[in-house]
Amino acid sequence: MTTPVSGQAQLFMQLQQMQDEMSRLRGMLEEQQNQIQQMKQENQERFQDIDSRLSSGAGAGAAGAAVQSNSPAAAAGASAGAAAGAGVAAAQQQQPAASSEPGDPAKEKLYYDAAFDLIKAKDFDKASQAFGAFLRKYPNSQYAGNAQYWLGEVNLAKGDLQGAGQAFARVSQAYPSSAKVPDSLYKLADVERRLGNNDKARGILQQVVAQYPGTSAAQLSQRDLKNLK
Repeated sequence: MTTPVSGQAQLFMQLQQMQDEMSRLRGMLEEQQNQIQQMKQENQERFQDIDSRLSSGAGAGAAGAAVQSNSPAAAAGASAGAAAGAGVAAAQQQQPAASSEPGDPAKEKLYYDAAFDLIKAKDFDKASQAFGAFLRKYPNSQYAGNAQYWLGEVNLAKGDLQGAGQAFARVSQAYPSSAKVPDSLYKLADVERRLGNNDKARGILQQVVAQYPGTSAAQLSQRDLKNLK
């Protein structure tokens, strides 16, 4: 014969169940808080990275050096870009046809500077639109390689990894002699790492070290290769 459970025992069991449920919910809440904190930290790192590049004059000041040339390093950059671009499927998309408007360096620089000012203002949505419009209007500009690179940076700051990967990969594909090729490949490796493609990231970093020795991108790549699991 089963002994009936007393009311006090039932109350105790109910309290125990409630405590177990509260512990489970508390654990879920802590996990969500940790995920939110991690996302905030990643966004903060992206903003700090852009700030450091802006303060070092890596944007507009380097644009004039982006004029294309037929150097051996440029050929190596094209090869590296082709391999790196395979890691991001969207990078294979082509830019719209070049504008029939004749080039005007002064006008191009004004357009480029206006887009770059939006980065300084941290208006990344408008900056992304402005650089995209610049590249459609002036695809052969001496500033196009830089514009393509910064399009990747603003997309990365927005958390658009696919868009960032596409933009970074296209620098070496469309502008292989741009001074931004090493940096763009390094950032492409970072995108692949964030996407969980560690093998692809490692391959791109190794290419940067081998083909652009002495650059800051190569130094950063060597550091990341040591930390990449």
